[in-house]
Amino acid sequence: MNALNYRHQENVEIDSSPPIENRSARAFRSKKDEKRYWIVLSSLIVLGVLSSYGLLVYNNPVPVDSPSFIPVVMRRIVAVVAMIIVAICHSLSTVAFQSITNNRIITPSLLGFESLYSTIHTSTMFFFGAGALVNFTGVGSFLFQVTVMVLMSLILYGWLLSGKYGNLQLMLLVGIIIGTGLNAVSTFMRRLLAPSEFDLLQARLFGSVNNADAQYFPIVIPMVIVIAILIFAYSKKLNVLSLGKDVATSFGVKYQPSIIYTLVLVAVLMSISTALVGPLTFYGFLVATLSYQAAQTYDHRYIFAMALAIGFCILTTAYFLMYHVFDSQAVVSVIIELFGGIIFLIVILRKRSL
Repeated sequence: MNALNYRHQENVEIDSSPPIENRSARAFRSKKDEKRYWIVLSSLIVLGVLSSYGLLVYNNPVPVDSPSFIPVVMRRIVAVVAMIIVAICHSLSTVAFQSITNNRIITPSLLGFESLYSTIHTSTMFFFGAGALVNFTGVGSFLFQVTVMVLMSLILYGWLLSGKYGNLQLMLLVGIIIGTGLNAVSTFMRRLLAPSEFDLLQARLFGSVNNADAQYFPIVIPMVIVIAILIFAYSKKLNVLSLGKDVATSFGVKYQPSIIYTLVLVAVLMSISTALVGPLTFYGFLVATLSYQAAQTYDHRYIFAMALAIGFCILTTAYFLMYHVFDSQAVVSVIIELFGGIIFLIVILRKRSL
């Protein structure tokens, strides 16, 4: 009888478990997570807007009622627009890149965009002199840099991802090797420059929104908007691609073409950002890592939105604090890269693997 009573109690306990009908495939695990997401997203947007407003009007040397007030604000708008472009490029490209590679501790910078940018400017100074580097501006030079970066990526993708033995890990390894080689060439040429030339070149090689030129915006803004829309439209497929090749294939996704398509979009975004403001190695990684923690969802539509808000908030807040609180004109990207590198090391040490 005791054995029968124990079995009866065990059956009762099993039957008292939550019904299967309560499970769902929603983007968030609970209403609480969804509510938290929208609160965090709204707060980041408000903070980013306030920081942008502060960058535009705070500590303006011209009085508000002066006719020169608006021209000063318009000059500052160029930097804010550049921040928006950089935030879109790095946040979307890094999240998409980490999803298709199924690895959250790598960035598109591994493909050699920043090394190529450095090599182009260093070789211009080395072979043609300081005057050529100063004159290496305008729409033509910008399109040249973007075209060279995208072509390098397309050659890399077509060579290593097409065919029967296409391998994404091999492509990343070759990208790292190419980037290391280009850095070595750039370093060698910089050592042979005169001190004055080296100082002029070094100012170009630091990523800063002050490097952005408003004459690029009519070309850059439409390109970034179109690619951002394409990536957002591809969000549902990225949800499947992030599960790996076997799962994606079992769901009927053409894995190899989808990977190449995403990589091409990533390459264009990274090329535009690098040619516009310069290298920002760990900025995208920092934004993506914080986005995963803040979004708490697998759905890329929500991750992308959170990444955009975080990316823009980081840039605007960092520049506002550096310029108007600490009263420093230092290169903000150095501080951002420092924090991004620290976050990268923390993630590596916690995961204990690549």
